[in-house]
Amino acid sequence: MENFRGYSSPISIDFDNITTFVGPNDIGKSTILEALDLFFNEGIKSIVKIDASDLNIHYNSSETILTVSFSDVQDDIVIDSTNITKLSEEYLLDSNGFLTVKKSFNPTKTKPSVFLIANHPTNDKCNDLHSLKISDLKKRVDELGLNCNRSICAEMRRAIWSNYSSDLNLQETCLDVTKTGDLKSIWDKLNTFLPQYSLFQSDRKNTDSDSEVQDPLKEAVKLIMRDVEIQSKLKEVADKVKQKLNEVSTATLDKLREMNSDLANSLHPNIPSSETLKWTDVFKNLSISGDEDIPINKRGSGIRRLILLNFFRAEAERKMRESNTPSIIYAIEEPETSQHFIHQKKLIEALTKMSEQPNCQIILTKHSAEIVKRLQFPELRLIQRIDDTIVIEKPDKPVLKMRLPDNSLNEVNYLAFGCLSTEYHDELYGYLQNKAIMDDPANREEKYFDRWLRAKISPSELLLQNWIRTKKDGTTSDGDVPIQIYIRNYIHHPENTHNLQYSEEELKKSIEQMRDIAATV
Repeated sequence: MENFRGYSSPISIDFDNITTFVGPNDIGKSTILEALDLFFNEGIKSIVKIDASDLNIHYNSSETILTVSFSDVQDDIVIDSTNITKLSEEYLLDSNGFLTVKKSFNPTKTKPSVFLIANHPTNDKCNDLHSLKISDLKKRVDELGLNCNRSICAEMRRAIWSNYSSDLNLQETCLDVTKTGDLKSIWDKLNTFLPQYSLFQSDRKNTDSDSEVQDPLKEAVKLIMRDVEIQSKLKEVADKVKQKLNEVSTATLDKLREMNSDLANSLHPNIPSSETLKWTDVFKNLSISGDEDIPINKRGSGIRRLILLNFFRAEAERKMRESNTPSIIYAIEEPETSQHFIHQKKLIEALTKMSEQPNCQIILTKHSAEIVKRLQFPELRLIQRIDDTIVIEKPDKPVLKMRLPDNSLNEVNYLAFGCLSTEYHDELYGYLQNKAIMDDPANREEKYFDRWLRAKISPSELLLQNWIRTKKDGTTSDGDVPIQIYIRNYIHHPENTHNLQYSEEELKKSIEQMRDIAATV
């Protein structure tokens, strides 16, 4: 992604079966999902419509560049019934063997420019074969005296490239797929293999009048109405109604004829046939209601959103079936929004199971620290701004300022949301105490670890708090300890009621100081 909203210089993102973006507000999580919507659903199908305000204000370019690589792609391509070729043999895959598609969006143009980034021959004697007409390919084959099927372009290209096999000079090249020739036909076919991408936004409407709710229900009505048995019954009903209408209109005209025969003779009933009746319109105001016919738009926001999320899933799968695409990508912003914690857990479990299917990929953004703890470490992408540059990486990357050597979801939540948890405090405390014990086994005792901590913190920054201890005989003693030890003892000794609970600011200061120490030990 390059030159799109908050992202100026090119940034690369890796995706797994399920990928969850976490980070502070306004860091660019939703931008990633919307960029993918723009890439996959360009035009009327996309939720996002690019305009000049989408360009990064610090980037001197009038185009947004989105490049997507597909690691699992069908190699065989059928251009027409008699022309079967392979992407690899056509030199249309990149140097990693991936299908890489680059789209350049200009807000002043209706369609993007589309390219394949391919490890392609650059030898000027055979680097233009995809742009040649069949007559030009035949001429090239004749000039080289090659023996091949001269009625199939792919066969002729293969023969020419084989002739220069030792001098192809393969390099990653930008191939324009919008030009005439077989490359455009190959791209048109490739388009049918790309995944169905469906985006569910966090700030979307969530009432039963929403088109996302209406469409699947209306589609269901259409399918039901196509049933042969139902069609027969509807025709029977329509014929009976038509018979009754004919009786009424005939009787009316007979009475009119008694008074004005000329007028009566000029009139006749115009009753549509049963085949032309729009039965689906009968259900145009259909909705989903609960107990006592309470409609969905009168239910709680969490219930509305939960129902709508599942309508979204059903509709996305329907679109995939109808378009015959082989796979689907669900992109959901903050699925936990307005959901009870039990629903949040079940939703994550359902999405995780969906991601395990071979034809399904899940992309999420999240603001829930509790839900993050239920994900696997490789499924997370932490977004941070470091030295005025946005960095998107798996949390184990050192550039993201992780301090603990083991995968800590509590640390991810701290970096992503500033979440101050006692669990993270415990993890940092335990890590530093182990480091201190490695320096000197005596540091296992609190009084010596106290001394070790004080040596690591600047005197001007050292925050002391009086801790009251309870002795075995019931008496007490007290003394100042670093805030790290005070908080640790408060957490692990709830039976000691002599001490005041630490403040949120003290917890923050303690964590920050331990992170600073962890960076140096």
